[in-house]
Amino acid sequence: MAEPAKKVAQQTEERLENLADTIRAKFDKVTKGTFRDRIKEGRFAERTDQTPTRERD
Repeated sequence: MAEPAKKVAQQTEERLENLADTIRAKFDKVTKGTFRDRIKEGRFAERTDQTPTRERD
């Protein structure tokens, strides 16, 4: 009885991984990758200083 449960869990995991890849690809297509690139560059990372952006410029 444990074998069928493992098989179902594995199939579900694979489907979710495929779904996540599909969603990621569609999101990148819509945003042209810019949002993801900003995240990778650390744009949305916490700032160490609490000075508002316009004061730093």
